[in-house]
Formats: sequence, structure tokens, C-alpha cells
Amino acid sequence: MEYYPYIKSLHLIFVITWFAGLFYIPRLFVYQIEAFHKPSPDKEILGKQLKLMAKRLWTIITWPSAILAIVFAVWLIILQPVWLQQSWMHVKLTFVGLLFMYHGMTHKYYLDLQKGIVKKSSNFMRLWNEGATFILFAVVFLVILRNALNWIFGVIAIVLLGVLLMLGFKIYKRIREKNPEA
Repeated sequence: MEYYPYIKSLHLIFVITWFAGLFYIPRLFVYQIEAFHKPSPDKEILGKQLKLMAKRLWTIITWPSAILAIVFAVWLIILQPVWLQQSWMHVKLTFVGLLFMYHGMTHKYYLDLQKGIVKKSSNFMRLWNEGATFILFAVVFLVILRNALNWIFGVIAIVLLGVLLMLGFKIYKRIREKNPEA
């Protein structure tokens, strides 16, 4: 078990880099969608560069980080199978399932945009960008607090965070409508 802290550290490092990719890729989607609506030649020049940036982020950082985070998570559970009997871990794994769903939908948006198919608005992508934030908050509260009552307060805090983010988004949208350069 002397290598346990190393496995845990590697798991945490790859979770961080996975989330870094999940935080940044929707922002690239926003720029891709906005570039799609620009006149030529800006549309082609920006579109090509943003597709390349998204491809590198998604295939070189985000996907490998997700896979390695999962590998090290499974290894940790093999080393500590008692965790699977604890209620906080059941809730955490539920949020991890939501993270996989979020990642899968983000991958679908990535594939569409790589093909030049724009199905969502840049405003939708700005909101989508917050999905990973909610999941991260939930998982961190669960792992740190590990107590049913405490994680309920954590989930309430996540809902409040969501309300604040939505308000911030609406305020930002109004500012952008008045000043498109903001």
C-alpha cells in the first residue's frame, strides 16, 4: 500500500487535466459558432484555426486525461474496496456518471463542429460550459465531506451557485447586447 498515495496523486492530476479540457472546449465551441457566422474570409480562417485548436485539446489532453483518470480511479477502488460500501461513494459515482454523460454530449458537439455543422447557439455553449463546474463542485464536496448531511448542504450550495451563474450569464448577455465588444 506504500504506492497508494502515488496512485491517488495521479488520479487527481488526470481529473484536473480532464476538467481543464472540459472547461475550455465549450469556450472554443463558442468561438467556432461565432466564427461560423462571420463573413468570408474571416469565417474560413478563424474556423480552420479553431477546429485545429479544439482537435488538439480534445484528442491530446481531454480524452487521454479522462481515460487515465478512470484507470487510476478503478485502481484506487481495487485498493480500497470498502469505499463501495459507503453512501458518499454511491452519490459520487452518480455524479461521475453525469460527468460521463456531459463528456459524451460534449464529444457530440465537438464532432458536429469539426464537420462544420452548427446546431447550437453560442449562448447555449456559454451555458453548457457551466455543466462541468456543477459536477466538479458536487464531487469535491462529496469527497471532502463524506457525510450525508454535509453533502446535502453541498448540493444546496451547488444549486445556489447555479442560480448565481444564471444571473451572471443574463447580466453578461445584456452587457454584450449593449456593447458587442465586451
